[in-house]
Amino acid sequence: MDVKLINPFLQAFAEILPQIGFNTVEKAGLSLINDTLEYNGVLINISFVGPLKGVILTTMPINNAKQFATKMTMGMEFAEFDAMAQSAVSEMTNMVCANACTQFSQIGMEGLDISPPTVLVSEKGIASLPVPQTIAVNLKADEIKFNVYIAIV
Repeated sequence: MDVKLINPFLQAFAEILPQIGFNTVEKAGLSLINDTLEYNGVLINISFVGPLKGVILTTMPINNAKQFATKMTMGMEFAEFDAMAQSAVSEMTNMVCANACTQFSQIGMEGLDISPPTVLVSEKGIASLPVPQTIAVNLKADEIKFNVYIAIV
């Protein structure tokens, strides 16, 4: 996978998260993983079709997901990662991916489309990825850590 394909996603996170209440967005690390992802907590999956094909996965522990949802709902506290919290976190990923499509179109890659987000919650989840190698990006929005996996061809 071409590493240049991550820049529109990173730029999308940097643009969208401040619009929904976050002050800082920082890249905390970058690595390459194989075609299997183990996660603990929440995984949000959005598929891409068109000139690029693959998935974007966002993962975070349940407590971090509840903090994200609290920030997105202007302070509403979540004791549980309920349907409202799931909706908020999946909408964040949806907004970022839609913005990434705009970023790609600005560099001449038009016709990308995304699926609705799918939210999975698991204590010991395993996801099989559609490409042999995936770029893993560790991000931090304010003090909330989360991971983004870009599996695009």
